[in-house]
Amino acid sequence: MVKPNSGMTLIKAAMLVDGQGGPAVERGAVLLEGDLIRAVGPGATVVAPEGAAVEELTYDGGTILPGFVDSHVHLIGMGDGRVGDELTTLPDEVLSLQAARNARAHLLSGVTTVRDCGAKNQTTLMLRQAMEMGITPGPRLILTGRPVAIIGGHLSYFGIQATGVDECRAAVRQLVKEGADFVKITASGGSTRTSISLRPSFNVDELTAICDEVHKFGKHTAAHCVNTQAMVNCLDAGIDTIIHGRFAEPDGSKIYYDEITERIAKQGVFVNYNLGGTSHRKLMLESKRDSEGLTADEQTQLDGVLSQLESDHVFHPRMRSQGVTIVCGSDSAWGPYKMGQFHYEVEAHVDAGMAPMEALVAATSDAARSCMVDHEVGSLEVGKQGDVLVVVGDPTKDITAIRNVAAVFKGGQRVR
Repeated sequence: MVKPNSGMTLIKAAMLVDGQGGPAVERGAVLLEGDLIRAVGPGATVVAPEGAAVEELTYDGGTILPGFVDSHVHLIGMGDGRVGDELTTLPDEVLSLQAARNARAHLLSGVTTVRDCGAKNQTTLMLRQAMEMGITPGPRLILTGRPVAIIGGHLSYFGIQATGVDECRAAVRQLVKEGADFVKITASGGSTRTSISLRPSFNVDELTAICDEVHKFGKHTAAHCVNTQAMVNCLDAGIDTIIHGRFAEPDGSKIYYDEITERIAKQGVFVNYNLGGTSHRKLMLESKRDSEGLTADEQTQLDGVLSQLESDHVFHPRMRSQGVTIVCGSDSAWGPYKMGQFHYEVEAHVDAGMAPMEALVAATSDAARSCMVDHEVGSLEVGKQGDVLVVVGDPTKDITAIRNVAAVFKGGQRVR
């Protein structure tokens, strides 16, 4: 078992951002004792008890942040472009090893908590056991294990496939028995070859049964929605988080509905409007175009990515202006988006109109709230877990400073 840190560490830097959206603290500091935050604030007010043994670390020109919370990952992903239909053919042992590699990469980049939104069999649950035994490092894990899907639906190749209210309730009970912290639902089609992305999957009665059963266990739900009707169905059912949150009609047209967004805000539903994967893909394709040229298929991909970002940069700020809480969740390592590159997700939200401080909140305290772990992580507050990220530069002015990782602490222990 991993033993908690029992010492004290005093971290000082030019700036401190507590993750709650208030002004940054100049010459800030945080004092860690054991695995918790003992004090935080202006450096002059954060002092260790007289006579205490303290390790003091000073980062001139640096900024102290809460450890990032990535609300949407797939730890078993290869990040090499292969689709999930191919991924699921790999042995569980290979996927578990890949999950361990991805977990370590994300942790070292400053992400200290992740919500994994679907894996094959027990792979991520086995990873958590290995982490608890001290075999491999990684961030805090919030797991669904297997997602819930309709027959042939998105992620059905490694999900629990359910039809009808009774099977949906039974699926939830089985996942909770296996150790799920929340339940991921594929409420629409997606990249899975046998699914139809522009159509909803579960009906409202089935979704309601899933949400009701999950809530009975005191857990939360998150639903994959890449079309408008799927979002409406989830709102009717009482979903907690909408993943992707894309407005799309059955014919593929993108039409924004103020009344749907108003419902999302009124019901307090979080939206993981992930942008990092699309932004990352754009950069990759444009780089290849400029260096060696694109194939016809790649040019089609780039055209699709640019079209998606164009609508995202209209819909994203409209949703925020109507009071929707948008949280960062990378969806890595799905497709070609490798883990350890969470900065693309945070930066993409700034590109879509968020102020840098807003994006930092979306990647820390708001993301933690969407994962129901804000009582432990997501902000620098006394009594919370000592999950701290230090970067070189001031990300409240230049969000790309989050790439310059100087130190990472998880539970008071330095991991980088």
